[in-house]
Amino acid sequence: MAEERRSQRPSQGTGSGGRSGGPRGGKPAGGKPASGGRGRPDKGSAGRPEKGGSGRSSRSSERADRFEPGGDERRDRRSGGRPERGGRPERGGRPERGRSERSGGKPDWKRPADKQVDRTAEQARYDGPDLPEDVTGKELDRSITAQLKGLPEKLASRVARHLAAAGMLIDDDPETAYQHTLAARARAPRLAVVREAAGEAAYAAGHYAEALAELRAAKRMNGATAYLPIMADCHRALGHPDQALKLAKSPSVANFVPEAKAEMTIVEAGARRDMGQVDAALRTLELAPLTSKTRASWVVRLRYAYADTLEAAGRLTDALAWFHRTHAIDSDEVTDAAARAEALEKRIPQD
Repeated sequence: MAEERRSQRPSQGTGSGGRSGGPRGGKPAGGKPASGGRGRPDKGSAGRPEKGGSGRSSRSSERADRFEPGGDERRDRRSGGRPERGGRPERGGRPERGRSERSGGKPDWKRPADKQVDRTAEQARYDGPDLPEDVTGKELDRSITAQLKGLPEKLASRVARHLAAAGMLIDDDPETAYQHTLAARARAPRLAVVREAAGEAAYAAGHYAEALAELRAAKRMNGATAYLPIMADCHRALGHPDQALKLAKSPSVANFVPEAKAEMTIVEAGARRDMGQVDAALRTLELAPLTSKTRASWVVRLRYAYADTLEAAGRLTDALAWFHRTHAIDSDEVTDAAARAEALEKRIPQD
């Protein structure tokens, strides 16, 4: 086709040294004079006159015949009704296939049941677990739904429902909660609140590397430092207590609210114990408000961590005393302090 188009170009000067529209050298192909000064006829054109020659081309006559009486059998190409050439239908005139009355004449491309394949892991993750019908997404805190307003309405509703379902399941079924957050992340990966939820659910489900990655992403997006205690504990779980200590020494920890500061203290003491520094772990915990008057859960956890570390240090009597102090304020039974105290009483010699 490229050779044919080059042969049809008009001459660009016929003087000495000029180049004609045919093959290079200024001489028409085969030594014959060019027809109408435009080069040789198309190959396989059966003597059809060229455009611009003395006769009208067959394509031009076809176009004209469409508007003449009796020329309606030469329909427009877009209608798919032009006659076939060489046994092949014209472009745009493909036979309709897979069309059904049920689809209103539109193509029905659904695979037969015996040829359908299982969804890939990525597709299954995008779909997520089945959403309970009673979960609407309105269960979320307003601060969370406010961050979803930048999404299209239907997308925001779907993401909200997955996040709400994750929040309901995270204590009893953390793995399914994590799958819900993955479905939300697949739809809105650039929202910090979504990445935060995925990180917290991954942490609850024991996927510490994934939790660390998600919380890092959330921190990059919104600059929040509240994730540091969980990130530090992920480092511990992954066998990197030194990295946990680096996060514990972050300047922002000093500005934490008491609950977050207590969590970081517990993680820091745990990292010291992981490194065999039991005495350093005790000193870390002793700097925390162990004797606070409040019965908040963070005080319960601080006292429990201190009692457990005392037992690890071989100070059984002191450990027993702090397990009792822990149990005294653990009305919600956050810990097993009562059982630990009972076990220690059997180990300590009675006077």
